[in-house]
Amino acid sequence: MSGDALDDGLEGSVPVWAAFGDLMAGALGAFALILVAALGMQMELAERLRTEQAQRAEQAQRLVSLEQALAGPLAAGRVTLAHGRIGISGSVLFAFNSDELQPEGRQLLHSLAGPLAAYLQQRGEILMVSGFTDDRPMRGGAGGAARFADNWELSAQRALTVTRALIDEGIPSSAVFAAAFGAEQAVASNHDPAGRALNRRVEMAPMARPAREATASP
Repeated sequence: MSGDALDDGLEGSVPVWAAFGDLMAGALGAFALILVAALGMQMELAERLRTEQAQRAEQAQRLVSLEQALAGPLAAGRVTLAHGRIGISGSVLFAFNSDELQPEGRQLLHSLAGPLAAYLQQRGEILMVSGFTDDRPMRGGAGGAARFADNWELSAQRALTVTRALIDEGIPSSAVFAAAFGAEQAVASNHDPAGRALNRRVEMAPMARPAREATASP
């Protein structure tokens, strides 16, 4: 075989190895990109897990603080605490279809106002006071039902009454607001008297201030 022919054969084999090298380089590059992406996802998941754990720990500490603040009323069975929401039976606060506080209800709010005010100030939170009713429509007659157009109005008025009472007892007006839910968000069946009694209630829920308000607050 002549030297020229050998040279031609060698020259013909160079592009094959060069192409294989390019392929390997591309594969390594792709693998490196996949590895970087996987590491990035792993870091993102780890950071998300740390954030969720911190949030759960904060929520648990918040509930412990709230339980400690309300230890007296909770021990006496005068209020309930579930998922950060303080529940008071409507019959303790108000007569049937009325928005006027009963003496027992006013005394209970008096006992709650001090611990709640301290808790809200310590944590920089605000208190939502929510009124709820059963699903029976308003009717005229005894108990003042004729004063209210529907359950929405009754629940709103009761929430306002409790809110004003808490303000009178020392909770700053900027740290409490009222909300009405009428017969919505029932916690029991409305098909029997016991269930309807549970649905007639007022709840109070501490919550974070809106972002803009929290930024402006000292």
